[in-house]
Amino acid sequence: MTADVFVTARLPEETLARLGTVCAPRLRQAAGPLTRAELLESLSGAVGLLCGNSAPLDAQFFASVPPPLRVIAQVGVGYDNVDLAAATKAGIVVTNTPNVLTEAVADLTLGLIVYVCRNLGAFSAYAKTGWGRAAPPAFGVDVHGKTLGIIGLGRIGRAVARRAQAFRMRVLFHDLFREPPPEAPFAEYREKADLLREADIVTLHVDLNPSTRGFIGERELALMKPTAYLINTSRGPVVDQAALTRALEGRRIAGAALDVLEKEPPDPEEPILRLDNAFILSHIGTATVETRQAMIDLAVDNLIAGISGHVPPTVVNTDVIERWQSRLG
Repeated sequence: MTADVFVTARLPEETLARLGTVCAPRLRQAAGPLTRAELLESLSGAVGLLCGNSAPLDAQFFASVPPPLRVIAQVGVGYDNVDLAAATKAGIVVTNTPNVLTEAVADLTLGLIVYVCRNLGAFSAYAKTGWGRAAPPAFGVDVHGKTLGIIGLGRIGRAVARRAQAFRMRVLFHDLFREPPPEAPFAEYREKADLLREADIVTLHVDLNPSTRGFIGERELALMKPTAYLINTSRGPVVDQAALTRALEGRRIAGAALDVLEKEPPDPEEPILRLDNAFILSHIGTATVETRQAMIDLAVDNLIAGISGHVPPTVVNTDVIERWQSRLG
């Protein structure tokens, strides 16, 4: 009997065809976010779920999920939307798609650094609407030779550091470790407060967990130079958005470039959206043709392995594997 799986992620036709050779995919039809009740109803009879990483898969979800479900393959590296302890208790494997998005996010990070430092948004608007008819915007600042502070020297942080070398930037880092991995570009360790005081540009590359929620708040922003810029391509709640808005309004830092916000999509009246020194993108760190396809391919690999009784390539809750395999018998 062909395994039944529920798919909420958008898949190219060729990927759907590949999936259809090993299981019976049921595609989500409705637009907009699924409620927990709708998701649970849609999972009736399904052994697998292929989804993005924004669905709230909390303890209540796992307490109510229909018994056949045994693998959740998420398209994305973050998994702060999942109660992993509850998933493990339910005997369900959760997977993500790490590694394949590193370079795309690092590219975007460097792009945001150049964009915000050179005030390119204002100059683009000036060229289209006011060139020769209005006073030009304020000049930006050089990127080359500046001090870059990287908070989180993981895969993406190291990729950003490599790019910074081409700009002859001095690179500082803060992480749980003081000695960078052998494969990392040269970077100097700093305590968090010292990094914030020294850096001309601070870029965030940490995952979202209880210790990083609100990691940059009022106190941290007060330590930064008034000429410094904050870049965030990690997770919105890593930054206290209200505190950042106040710092930008008061020109206590020069600007911020954010690919992520605390609430996505934001309320149209969100104050930070109105600030001329805040540059906001719509969570597009992985939004390249090549990277999104690589993420989908890995998610499908995880799903196929899980419904076939094999350990998926990138399991997040590894504690569940032994129990999961015994459950399959």
